[in-house]
Amino acid sequence: MSALRRKLGDEYQVVSTSASGGGLPPPRAAPRGKRQRFVDKNGRCNVQHGNLGGETSRYLSDLFTTLVDLKWRWNLFIFILTYTVAWLFMASMWWVIAYMRGDLNKAHDDSYTPCVANVYNFPSAFLFFIETEATIGYGYRYITDKCPEGIILFLFQSILGSIVDAFLIGCMFIKMSQPKKRAETLMFSEHAAISMRDGKLTLMFRVGNLRNSHMVSAQIRCKLLKSRQTPEGEFLPLDQLELDVGFSTGADQLFLVSPLTICHVIDAKSPFYDLSQRSMQTEQFEIVVILEGIVETTGMTCQARTSYTEDEVLWGHRFFPVISLEEGFFKVDYSQFHATFEVPTPPYSVKEQEEMLLMSSPLIAPAVSNSKERNNSVECLDGLDEVGTKLPSKLQKITGREDFPKKLLRMSSTTSEKAYSMGDLPMKLQRISSVPGNSEEKLVSKTTKMMSDPMSQSVADLPPKLQKLSGGGGRMEGNLPPKLRKMNSDRFT
Repeated sequence: MSALRRKLGDEYQVVSTSASGGGLPPPRAAPRGKRQRFVDKNGRCNVQHGNLGGETSRYLSDLFTTLVDLKWRWNLFIFILTYTVAWLFMASMWWVIAYMRGDLNKAHDDSYTPCVANVYNFPSAFLFFIETEATIGYGYRYITDKCPEGIILFLFQSILGSIVDAFLIGCMFIKMSQPKKRAETLMFSEHAAISMRDGKLTLMFRVGNLRNSHMVSAQIRCKLLKSRQTPEGEFLPLDQLELDVGFSTGADQLFLVSPLTICHVIDAKSPFYDLSQRSMQTEQFEIVVILEGIVETTGMTCQARTSYTEDEVLWGHRFFPVISLEEGFFKVDYSQFHATFEVPTPPYSVKEQEEMLLMSSPLIAPAVSNSKERNNSVECLDGLDEVGTKLPSKLQKITGREDFPKKLLRMSSTTSEKAYSMGDLPMKLQRISSVPGNSEEKLVSKTTKMMSDPMSQSVADLPPKLQKLSGGGGRMEGNLPPKLRKMNSDRFT
């Protein structure tokens, strides 16, 4: 078998043929074509504006910016064309004045005073204009005081020449000093990586500065471009979402002297909250990175851009270190700037990891056997409603009643019939005691009656699922009073 690879635009198709001329083998899956990017790796935005209609006149209203944005070949063409037309026009004006005054026919008459000396044809008029405009002044051709129209034309020529010089030379200077070339020395890693850092799943990529001159007030931002459909049915082909790379902590303000690894912590607020290694094979997204700063040498704002598509994000990888300590200085090895290596990383999304952690974590009832814990019982009761709603429905069915943890904590707050006073009771029991006719003795006797049923089973006799929730029975049984342990055993069985 031999594979013939043919290039079709940006996509490749593999065609397999049989060397023996027999039947064709089963078709092979062609590799996925080149991903259409919104922002190229060099930072160029892959967007073209079309069907502007009458809006093209807006470009002429800001002609200076339009000329600066043009390509170099068009700038040079406009530069040469403008000066050529201006010079020919002004030279023609001097020739017209000489022709109307009759200076061309009397140019060699020594007794005649022309408007411009030694101008007797169009080339001589053109040379006079160039000498005046460029302030060369050879002294052979000059304006006489017998020509007021020549003096007025000279003033107009000086003003027009200054305007043309300021416009075109300024345009060329701004184009040559644009900070786009400074962005060429700002590097981004070829790939982004996802791995664990500080116990959290983190998206990382690397930036570096090749020049010794610094980027003042450097700041980095990230945008996630992903298609989605709203609940109303509206399709958003390029929905932009913000990726937090340290805006809340100030980590997005960079001191870009050596290569830095930019991190985005994937949590519940991240758009990648439900992204796993398996789902990356079907997801389509693009991460646009924007680095902005002020060039130290020119004081101009510079912006560098790049992007990472889903196939350029490596799951379970980490960047190689590039900084080493030498004798008296730190050395950066840019040969390892793009290099990564694999590290153990769970293939699950953060959402799946939190759900598994919630399923495996024991449900521990708070103990109130000392005075410090009794003082915190009110806060525990206030948070029980929220905890109960966060439990999965499966766990709520196991407990038999959805409000079981709340009642269990309320009952565990009283560990003895007569040991605690009314101030030690939970807040909800104090409210009951404040009702007329409910004295402290009645409340204590009512609580004692609820907890005085004889029991003979321990937490070890609970069903297996409830034993898992209680951490094997040891942690919950050791923290609860004896009578409450008996009551819990009777309630579960």
